[in-house]
Amino acid sequence: MLLASIDIGSNAARLLFANAAMVDGRSRVDKVELVRVPLRLGEEVFNTGMIPRHKIIELITTMKAFKLLIDLYHPEKYVACATAAMREARNGADVVKKVKKETGISIKIIDGLKEAEIIRSSNPYEFPGKNRLTMYVDVGGGSTEVSVVDRDKLVDLRSFQIGTVRMLNSQVQPSEWTNLDEWLMQFRDYFAHVNVIGSGGNINKIVKLFGRPDDNILIINNLRYGIKFISQLSVSERIEQMALRSDRADVILPAGEIYLHIMEIVKAEEILVPRIGLSDGLIHIMFRKLSGS
Repeated sequence: MLLASIDIGSNAARLLFANAAMVDGRSRVDKVELVRVPLRLGEEVFNTGMIPRHKIIELITTMKAFKLLIDLYHPEKYVACATAAMREARNGADVVKKVKKETGISIKIIDGLKEAEIIRSSNPYEFPGKNRLTMYVDVGGGSTEVSVVDRDKLVDLRSFQIGTVRMLNSQVQPSEWTNLDEWLMQFRDYFAHVNVIGSGGNINKIVKLFGRPDDNILIINNLRYGIKFISQLSVSERIEQMALRSDRADVILPAGEIYLHIMEIVKAEEILVPRIGLSDGLIHIMFRKLSGS
């Protein structure tokens, strides 16, 4: 079954087409096409609290292009969600109405907890060993979502206003780092014995560059090395020497620092990066509803 999802984040908007099927009792999602447009809505929103006119025009133009592709691919169904930048913008609801009027696409603004729930809805991943807890960490441009699962049971989830675009603009409050640290401490009895799963475009790229892409594993020492290596290069040097896109070259460093911060606190020696994200979770949820599974 061909499905599509639109994810409008603080750094970029993504349109994912994927085939979904039930395999061995689990939903399986195989990517057909992914289109990514670096809108950077969060850059303005986190400074002024508003999405400016030129960004609204860019968003509407992007959604028109996405709608043309949807009309060409003919998925069974599609959904569109927006996250941190849109939910924090004072004119976010008005922008949603404009997009609906201009393109016919209905955007649902979701909060951080819902975002974490959707990402976690992708199938569970098997880890070697007998660790009970698994921590899902998704780092975006405007926020970081963390879910903790005890085997298949949700223990807790939280969204923190710590994101890559915020960090680039020095807009993460010290109190938010304290909130993250204090929240993580409730799991201190499991430190050094917790599985960590990372999601997001930046950690995908980091594991490809510095990890083991064959099994999607990144050990913490390689993450430390990667952060040090990247920090020694200017943004233009990262584009030239590491073949990074311009909109990835600046945010990849703060993303790595967020993942490292969490891993060091929970004493995780490695992170699994199975290339999942909000777009994938939306597809999984749609398919399960449509198939009645």
